[in-house]
Amino acid sequence: MTAPITARYGMVIDLNSCVGCQTCTIACKHANDTPPGVQWRKVIDVELGQYPNVERLFLVTGCQHCAAPPCVPVCPTGATKQRPDGLVTMNYDTCIGCGYCAVACPYQARTIVHEQNWYYGIPTAQETQVAHDDRIGVANKCTFCVERIDSGLANGLTPGLDPDATPACAISCIATAIHFGDFADPGSDVSQLAADGRAFQMHEELGTDPQIKYLYGLPGSTPGRDRTADDVDEAALQDPGNPLVGQRQSFWDMRAAMNFTLGGMGAGLVIMAWLAHVTGALPQTGLLILNVIAGGAMAVGLFCVFLEIARKARFLNVLLRPQTSWMTRETYAVAVFYPALLADLIWPSEALHLIVALAAAAFLYCQARILPAAKGIPAWRAPLMPWMLLATGLLEGAGLLAIAADMLPGAREAAVLAAGAGGVLAVINALLWRNYMAEAKTSGVGPLARAALQDLSHGLRIVGHALPVLGFALFLSLFFEYPFVAAIAGLGAIIGGAWWKITVITIASHQQGFALSKVPQRGSGTRAAPARMGTAA
Repeated sequence: MTAPITARYGMVIDLNSCVGCQTCTIACKHANDTPPGVQWRKVIDVELGQYPNVERLFLVTGCQHCAAPPCVPVCPTGATKQRPDGLVTMNYDTCIGCGYCAVACPYQARTIVHEQNWYYGIPTAQETQVAHDDRIGVANKCTFCVERIDSGLANGLTPGLDPDATPACAISCIATAIHFGDFADPGSDVSQLAADGRAFQMHEELGTDPQIKYLYGLPGSTPGRDRTADDVDEAALQDPGNPLVGQRQSFWDMRAAMNFTLGGMGAGLVIMAWLAHVTGALPQTGLLILNVIAGGAMAVGLFCVFLEIARKARFLNVLLRPQTSWMTRETYAVAVFYPALLADLIWPSEALHLIVALAAAAFLYCQARILPAAKGIPAWRAPLMPWMLLATGLLEGAGLLAIAADMLPGAREAAVLAAGAGGVLAVINALLWRNYMAEAKTSGVGPLARAALQDLSHGLRIVGHALPVLGFALFLSLFFEYPFVAAIAGLGAIIGGAWWKITVITIASHQQGFALSKVPQRGSGTRAAPARMGTAA
């Protein structure tokens, strides 16, 4: 017997028909009781070109219910899930409000409300009745009105055809620009509309396979065209007021940056100290002292990120998805690191030294994978990002070891290892940064984020790259007589690493923004529809 085909629900949105009336936005707010400032369904007003060759259209946005949703695997709690019918849902009772799904979404579809707000300052009777306390402090988004779909199916209705089984935005659209249905059914309205190739998916290049498809051309009516470079030029993409430009994310702030900064340098110190110990340059006592210091730095970083979690009482839920979430895996690395460190302090042994170092290396590697998994932030998902985070953590570790070597008894030889390794790592970091900057535009990093990176770049090259390279080389060329030279070089490595990580996470962290690969051929000048141009001629 052939298994029944699972439904694949999605939308086709007609760019030719939408008039920007915002009825769908209001219908969504009414149906889902979203608070002030939260819109699961948005309609943005887009202007393309320059006078007299201009075009205006309205773009309906929201959760795209991707076939390969990047928000699902990153979620450390399993609160974000994908159903067999493709709908991406939220379990508000499991979510901890860490914001990882929000920075992973390339469609700016997620919000986190940290406190209940009211439209008139004080709650009205209606707002009190429909308030959703379970949505405070957790991620929320469009669900395609999943409750209506499920209720309709239970009553024998067809989503997309029967209003009671169809998302509120689709049934309220006065221009029938929003079509909902089952893409797995070739006879459905959405399948038929998207079948002739006049529809595109937003950010298709990211591999998310979004299930909102935008119809840009109509047979026998408005034709479509490719977007040209002058539709949205570089100057337009530098304007934060442009609705297509991604805004700087606010989900991860300095608290998250401190976790990457302190955690990375702490893990790097453990690794470098272990290498110094196994080569005979650092006695066991010095190794244990440095491991405690490093563990303290990592603990402060972890506490900072704990402060960023909105639902702190649920923090243990972070352990629930080790199969896909690098945030969960980072937590498991921590769960091995601290008990092993404690045991090593009580019963020091080479085996425990190794376990502590391996746990720190696992922690650093997990950190290096967390940012690139956030597909919604182009500066984070760049291909070189994991290598940069790994190399920076090790360089910071070498820098800390160089500083500590002159202070710990019997550890001066460790400065030699720190200088040798630190010099090589500083060169590697400089090359990685140069290539990262050179590839930023082709990697999709927008002008606003690139400008922030460029403002950082000159100082980083001097303090974080040149100073360590020259300082470590000078220390080695002076036959190790002046360890303070290595310490200064190490300080430059630490400052440079912290500087670029904080900048990338909190300043150059603009979201993906919106894009139109195809648009209707309509407007004025060269944007006018051919029939209209012919009439004018």
